[in-house]
Amino acid sequence: MTPFVSRMIRASMLDVNLYEEVEADKTAMTQAVGVVALSSLAGGIGFMQQAGLTGLVIGTVGSLIGWYVWALLTYLIGTKLLPESQTQADHGELLRTIGFSSAPGMLRIFGIIPGLGTIVNFIASVWMLVAMVIAVRQALDYHSTYRAVGVCLIGWVVQAIIFSVVISLLGGDPQTMLEN
Repeated sequence: MTPFVSRMIRASMLDVNLYEEVEADKTAMTQAVGVVALSSLAGGIGFMQQAGLTGLVIGTVGSLIGWYVWALLTYLIGTKLLPESQTQADHGELLRTIGFSSAPGMLRIFGIIPGLGTIVNFIASVWMLVAMVIAVRQALDYHSTYRAVGVCLIGWVVQAIIFSVVISLLGGDPQTMLEN
């Protein structure tokens, strides 16, 4: 098994040591981008019955942009708004750990099986959220899991607002985008 695949499996198994490892490994950025891209592709393939090839492309690019924005928001919220006394992190550490927290999203490829899309996406989303909380806790050197949950929740709300504003400025309807 390659080190990349091994890291993806460990990330999916919520291995705290993996998140510490990629936080410290500045060379893991390419792998983190790969995890996000593969997870996004898996989600796009799983969603192709409903969105087609356009949904796959837009979903993949959107996921990569969303990952970058989410990591930046998490960095700002976690280090400026809600730091603990020992919190030390940079944007790259969050990009790497949050990137690997996308590994459980590989399951979304099974959404292509008729009748499984909703349940597969729900399970993958919850699993990725738990992985994200662990990634944030480790990257920000938090002792409190609750603080990591708070940072993720605040970041999610801010990102949803940004997403809605951008869609509105582009002439779309954010509510319709979320329903589809």
